[in-house]
Amino acid sequence: MDNYDERMNYSFEPSDSGESFQDTSHTPEPDNHEKKPKHDKKVTTKLVALVLVVALLGSVGGSVLTGVISNIEKKNTASVAATAETSSAAASSSSASSSSSSSSGNYTVVSSDLPTTLKSNSGDKTLTPSEVYSMNVNAVVGITTEVTTNVFGQTATEACSGTGFIISEDGYIVTNNHVVEDANTVTVTLYDGTTYTATIIGTDSLNDVALLKIDATGLQAVTVADSDQIEVGEEVIAIGNPLGELTFTMTQGYISATNREINTDGTPINMMQTDAAINSGNSGGPLFDMNGNVVGITTAKYSGTTSTGTTIEGIGFAIPINDVLKIVYDLKDNGYVTGRAYLGISVKDLDSTTASTYNLPVGPMVEVVNSGSCSEKAGLQQGDIITEFNGTKISSYTDLVAALQDCKAGDTVKMTVYRSGASQELTITLDERPKDVETTTTTTEDGSQSQDGQQSQDGQSQDGQQQIIPGYGFSFGN
Repeated sequence: MDNYDERMNYSFEPSDSGESFQDTSHTPEPDNHEKKPKHDKKVTTKLVALVLVVALLGSVGGSVLTGVISNIEKKNTASVAATAETSSAAASSSSASSSSSSSSGNYTVVSSDLPTTLKSNSGDKTLTPSEVYSMNVNAVVGITTEVTTNVFGQTATEACSGTGFIISEDGYIVTNNHVVEDANTVTVTLYDGTTYTATIIGTDSLNDVALLKIDATGLQAVTVADSDQIEVGEEVIAIGNPLGELTFTMTQGYISATNREINTDGTPINMMQTDAAINSGNSGGPLFDMNGNVVGITTAKYSGTTSTGTTIEGIGFAIPINDVLKIVYDLKDNGYVTGRAYLGISVKDLDSTTASTYNLPVGPMVEVVNSGSCSEKAGLQQGDIITEFNGTKISSYTDLVAALQDCKAGDTVKMTVYRSGASQELTITLDERPKDVETTTTTTEDGSQSQDGQQSQDGQSQDGQQQIIPGYGFSFGN
């Protein structure tokens, strides 16, 4: 998050004072920034049958839980109605016209048709879970999509469910990309039961964020906090639709860790870890602090068993709201994330066994260098093994993607490669990722994952091995 203020162009002010957090020279550094945990290195070696579950429910038809759920919703409605009056002072609604900071706490983003000011509740984080729930449940939505699938030549339609949250009173909604990916229709349901057909404004598959819009006014919007300030041990609650049936469920827990690099589909995403229960259907929902502010978007969880048969529980993940919002505003303005760094190469991980056999370093080996790309101009060649990028040691494709996330198009970086028995340093001025580059993930027969910018007609990558570096990095504001 280096040069965070400069690249996001935002300011944050606590609402209980007039002090402003606008120091553009401030560069918050998380603990162990250069040694972010990677579950593929530190977890999978100890676990058997470990699955990283993306919390998205695909379901068809009704459920025997319908009657029970109906009763739950009636009780929830009565509870919220009873407490809404006392909580209204803390409840949020976004300002749709202001272009500067208000006197209350705010989170300001420059140059967007979305509200320029997203409010933030101040306080000492001592609200009760029930108070946070009643303050915010009307700003949370259930999302149902219809997706057409083709299995063995047979076309079928599936109903899938997730969660989202309202960020503007005129109907902008944030959720995960995987909740609405490939959807034919998207239906949004408010807490009072009102339904809307939503339009997908933009999606970002690389960071699993999507922005929706419904035709409505006067909606309650969430408030947000500076997620860079979240600390391990803080209490949080999640509101979502587990199983796609138990709508507007609240779960409670703590922040277990921050700055986890979580790899859900071959792409590492920075997330915070929580032990608040996250289940299928919670995807895209908000994670709140005890001031009632959103600090993250619930996205994934670990599930499975250890080698001794112990069930894995309480390991969920959420994308920090700071990371989400800088993507959301770009999606609104452009439909995609601009300024993302792009290398224009294909690589294949060189495993330790092969590397040891041929006395080579472990790392991603270049398979293809795209003609005219920044990599070609810098002198990168087929067969080069990338060992360092922009000051970060590289031993895998995932490492390279993570290092590229900290860059933006136009940055000039150093790359060290191993070639013909010696190390060489190259200087690369990074390209911008083209808008029409689509990165898809496929699984080879040996179970390894690969990413390819193109697929053959059978849906598999041509050689089942190459990984197209999709490009990461952000450029925000002027």
